[in-house]
Amino acid sequence: MISTVFILLTATLALYLYLKFTYWKRNNIPTAKGWYPIVGHMLPAITMEKSSAVLIEEMYQQYKDSSMVGFYKGLVPALIIRDPNLVKSVLQTNFPNFTMNGFQLQEDADPLLVQNIFFAHGEKWLTGRKRLTYAFTTSKLKTLFVTVSGVCKKFQNYLERRLSSNDKYEVELKYLFSKFTGQVTANASVGIDGRCFEDVDDPLAFDQIGQGLFQPNFFSRFLLNIVTLFPSLNRFAKLKFVNEEVQQLFRKMVKENLEHRRKESTPRHDFLELMVQIEKEEGKELPLEVIAGYVLSFYLDGFQTSSTTLSFIGFQLATHQDVQERLREEVKTVLEKHGGVLTYESLKEMTYMDQVIRESQRYYASVNNMYKVCTEECTLKGSDGLKYRVKPGTEIFISVYGLHKDPRYWSDPETFDPDRFSEE
Repeated sequence: MISTVFILLTATLALYLYLKFTYWKRNNIPTAKGWYPIVGHMLPAITMEKSSAVLIEEMYQQYKDSSMVGFYKGLVPALIIRDPNLVKSVLQTNFPNFTMNGFQLQEDADPLLVQNIFFAHGEKWLTGRKRLTYAFTTSKLKTLFVTVSGVCKKFQNYLERRLSSNDKYEVELKYLFSKFTGQVTANASVGIDGRCFEDVDDPLAFDQIGQGLFQPNFFSRFLLNIVTLFPSLNRFAKLKFVNEEVQQLFRKMVKENLEHRRKESTPRHDFLELMVQIEKEEGKELPLEVIAGYVLSFYLDGFQTSSTTLSFIGFQLATHQDVQERLREEVKTVLEKHGGVLTYESLKEMTYMDQVIRESQRYYASVNNMYKVCTEECTLKGSDGLKYRVKPGTEIFISVYGLHKDPRYWSDPETFDPDRFSEE
């Protein structure tokens, strides 16, 4: 009797796994190699042998002639799209069908970070997007540029102090540019001094706060890896991405400054001032939790991605002297034309600067993957004829790194060449 039950259970489990792991084959979509029962293709990421970005990029590379590749996140089928037209379909043409980003936070664990439109969905996403679109118009960016320009001068003074004691100042670029972006985001968010350019590191400086958030310990990284790969687990794990101390710091900072802003008539050149303007536009005061969440998001988004991008640009300029000299000459020429003053308008004249930034972002994508979830059924059809009817809840991955290094779209993709973005 026991053996019969065991055989039936084993056969049922085998049938269940067979149906789960033949899903893409039954839908005529190529399946990535290297899956395992239960965990699917995710074993190298779970064991932290590889990052999820590297794993997705490797699966992207397996089928060079296919517009789509299926894989399994545990028992859940997910899809990698490789065709730029499909990417456009998901992110633009059929965007209403893919409004949800893949990773979802738990509001009771991260009440401030859930205001970030990257994690929000539905009405919260729509409202947040509308407000942030208002905050980042060209005229508003010109206002913030004044603040950024002031930080540039402080950054220059900091470097000169370092060089005054030794004309060969060796530095880790991410550490250096974290100071710059930490100071920029502190000034540009709520108009305060981020204390990033002190001669001795301050644990409450904005660069140190950011580095603490983005450099967790091994156990935190492991948990983060698991809930990133399997978001539904976070309903139980309730992992905090921003610790309570930092959340309280931002609540206090916003509350103290917001009370003054609502009363004074002299406008400031920062993000918090834009929030006050939005309150006037909407005719109501926004909840402290919402504004603190927006300010925290402004800080986190500006701190990490910008410092990473600047680090890669600095590395490429250091290893490509010809690019560095050409860029330096352009900056000198434009500044001389404008009397030595860096303005929003003069910056737009630095076309080679724009090419260098674009090429660096292509070569070292600051966001390696994009991860969307279908919210409304639709059909994806690749240029190779592959077709798949996407059901709500299906996870769609875009390997940004894979697309940026694909020789079908870029000639000699491993070469750093800013001229590939020139108008000619």
